[in-house]
Amino acid sequence: MLMCALMVFVCHNAVSQSKIQKQPLPLVHYNDNVNLPVTPSEMAKLKEVYGENLQKLVLDRPQRIKDIKNILRNRVEIKQFKANETKPCPLLSEVPLLDYYVSTLMRDTNFNPTTFNPLKYQFNFYGTGASMYKVDNTNYYIIIKSQHQ
Repeated sequence: MLMCALMVFVCHNAVSQSKIQKQPLPLVHYNDNVNLPVTPSEMAKLKEVYGENLQKLVLDRPQRIKDIKNILRNRVEIKQFKANETKPCPLLSEVPLLDYYVSTLMRDTNFNPTTFNPLKYQFNFYGTGASMYKVDNTNYYIIIKSQHQ
């Protein structure tokens, strides 16, 4: 009898421990600026990446355009560090291009932080944490902030 009770206890304990308690992700926080219309600069970036598919894949989908405006306006930060402040992280050249919709999409030959189009790259925009990439041969870093910040 004691042996049966011990077996039941051990089995119950093993099953209880195997259940992983997953924490729900916090809701995505949007700044008020995502309610403003798409700017000409943002539209140019969208056209560059989505080409003829822009209307169908982005503009006709209110949540999708809201998410993209959030990326462009609030979640991508470009910082320049001093040479002695380098950080270990992947290089921009290691990030694949998002050339599914425009097969002729090309990487920029010269990096310009004011015109950089983060939508061209397959960054992990929807991960749970932030990520950082170094622009090759520069002191610029691209920081992708979490959508759950």
